[in-house]
Amino acid sequence: MENTIFCQSCGMPMEDEHYGKNADGTKNEDYCHYCYPNGAFASPDETLEEMIASCVPFVVEAGAAANDEEAKKMLEEFLPTLKRWK
Repeated sequence: MENTIFCQSCGMPMEDEHYGKNADGTKNEDYCHYCYPNGAFASPDETLEEMIASCVPFVVEAGAAANDEEAKKMLEEFLPTLKRWK
């Protein structure tokens, strides 16, 4: 995962089809299409804590964590390092 590009909001690993869009329709390479669909954040008032809570089930489902508690801990360490949350 050394060269993996992560959404700078939710931390999702991104491939080309996952990129969000700028207001002019061009690809936004910082954010995924869930977080940044059309030139703005889908949930502009979402807090870091809310993002962590919403991402927990996806981390567990992807097999990156064994349970919700482990996923939450991972996200609490990783998400604050991302561009949106710095």
